Order: sequence, then C-alpha cells, then structure tokens
Amino acid sequence: MQQVMGMMQGLQEAMAASKAEQERMQADLAVSQTRNEELCRMNEELRHGWCIHTGLRDEDEPERSTPPREFSTPFSQPILETVIPITFVGPKVTFIGMEDPEAHLTAFHTQMMLVGGSDAIKCKLFMSTLTGMAMDWFISLPNGHINSFAQLSHLFRE
Repeated sequence: MQQVMGMMQGLQEAMAASKAEQERMQADLAVSQTRNEELCRMNEELRHGWCIHTGLRDEDEPERSTPPREFSTPFSQPILETVIPITFVGPKVTFIGMEDPEAHLTAFHTQMMLVGGSDAIKCKLFMSTLTGMAMDWFISLPNGHINSFAQLSHLFRE
C-alpha cells in the first residue's frame, strides 16, 4: 500500500511539473505571437515606406516571392525516377567551382562509401553538392545526357 501511495505521489508531482511546463510554454507562445505581430506591422511599415520612397504604389510593388528558377536536368529518366529514401544522409561537401575537382570527387566518394547508395543516388546527391559556377555548369549539360555516376564523374573532371 505504501508503495502505491509513493507511486501516486510521484505521478502527481510529475503531473504538476508537466502542467507548469505547459503553462510556461503557453506563455512563451503568447510572447512569440505578440512579437510576430509586431514584426509583421514593422514589415508592413517598411514596405509602405519603400513604396513611398521609390514612388511606387502598393499595387505596383513587385511580387513578394520569386519562384525558383526552373531548368532541364542532364539526368536520364531512370536516374530521375530513383527515389532517395528520406532517412538517407548525403555527403556534407560542397563545390563552388574554384576548388580542385579531383579533391571534391575524392571527398564525395569517401563519404558515399560510408553511407552506400546506388549509382543513381550518387548522381542525385552529387548534384546537391554543387553551387555557384559548378551548378551553372551542371544545368548547362544537355537534357537527359547523364546515364551513370561514372559518366558524371568524367564530365566533372573535364
């Protein structure tokens, strides 16, 4: 009986702590919502001031979001259709275009050996390591041209 009473007291204490944490979180949420509303008002004031400064009317303002640039892909259809599992962790290397391509391929291969992945997954993940001039190079390749990681590696080295 004493053991049951001790368990009940423990549960009551845990519930009280949980309730206090929930109240703290609700207070934090209210503060965050108030801050968000304040930032929205400030943003609207800045946007309105920008329109006045540039001589634009609100309806002349450029679109607020720019859709992502669309481009063709040099990957063949089988590579495009390969799904990368959501739990798959890809390499953490990036290539801008100024670095040594061979060193980048070595780093990529090393990381891919640790996590595995099919040839098509390697192609898709390699693309995700490219930025800047390197990404510009990649999207300039002919549509549907790449059929394997070996081919992509060869083109990248060139």
